[in-house]
Amino acid sequence: MKAKSIKGKSTEEIKTALENSMEDGFIPTLAIVFLSVSQDRKAICNMLDESGIVIFGATTSGEFIDEITEKGTAVVLLLDMKRDHFHIYLEEFPEKNYRETASGIAQKAKTLFSTPAFLISGSHLETDAEQLLFGFEDVVGKEVNVFGGMASDDYTFTEQFVFTNGKESKRGIVVLALDENKILIKGKATCGWKAIGTEKTVTKSEGNHVFTVDDIPVLDLTAKYGGIENVSPENQGLTLEIAANLPLQLQREKGDPVMRPGLMVDWSDRSFYCSGSVPQGSKLRFSIPPDFDVMEKVIKGIEELKENEMPEADALVVFSCAGRILAFGPMMNMEIEGLKNIWNVPMAGMFSNAELARATGGNLEMHNLTTCCIALKEK
Repeated sequence: MKAKSIKGKSTEEIKTALENSMEDGFIPTLAIVFLSVSQDRKAICNMLDESGIVIFGATTSGEFIDEITEKGTAVVLLLDMKRDHFHIYLEEFPEKNYRETASGIAQKAKTLFSTPAFLISGSHLETDAEQLLFGFEDVVGKEVNVFGGMASDDYTFTEQFVFTNGKESKRGIVVLALDENKILIKGKATCGWKAIGTEKTVTKSEGNHVFTVDDIPVLDLTAKYGGIENVSPENQGLTLEIAANLPLQLQREKGDPVMRPGLMVDWSDRSFYCSGSVPQGSKLRFSIPPDFDVMEKVIKGIEELKENEMPEADALVVFSCAGRILAFGPMMNMEIEGLKNIWNVPMAGMFSNAELARATGGNLEMHNLTTCCIALKEK
């Protein structure tokens, strides 16, 4: 399988880059598209559609195809994958039936491929991404390979979109189903945010909606811990500050904790929605951002993936949390360059609202403030 990555600041630039990529006879069948909400999604999709290319797309809070991170642009990973080795689905969940929606997609994929694997992206801040993962497990089994990230929106925390040919959704999931007998997919998620303070107990929650911790509204407790003074709907930077700087860590009996930052505040009771489940009665700790050594940890983890599971790759897809670039700034380029150099193959990546992959210990989970790196190779 041949791959090429292109980028542009407009539909015209993407069109030109696409045409240039095909001058040597390269005929892409699949495009993984990451773009800013400020870009003309429909125009870019129409242009790719006219070229006969199937689209897996999500909006972002930044994009990259190499170590240079962009904002307000579009990046595209082009693949000439055989058409009978993959299929795209886009489904919506207005009733918040996340698990059932994912199960339905998995059932369809099972009729096409005996062993399907999935690359996914979902939209809307209320979405419980972990329930999506469970939906794939329900049908395919615990060992199913599912990787991905949640769509973002240039840090506005308003509307995020997933899209494919002729269709998009701000409350839905786009899925690239792969025939794992033909396409090898391997991935790894690495975080590094450090926990501080004493354990606290979630005293009221429903799915990914957290109401109280230690019987205190979770927003008030977070604000007190973080020293936030202007806790009101008028503080437009509040959600970003909570998500990027004051995430909760959900403690596990085994394995590493997983991140659960608040992404959307419900002002009626000062609760907030996380992008993954936070069970009532579970234990939490607050966090501080990691030191720069976590970038080395991420790169080392992917080097181990190459050494132990994926010696060769045709292409690389990266979902990195939008909070990481806020924490690291220009230093983030070092991590991306390190990942790129491991296989030195075409890559496309985005800064996402959540990352989806196997955690330490082997369970499928939703992560935050994490880098999820996925390698693809045609067998």
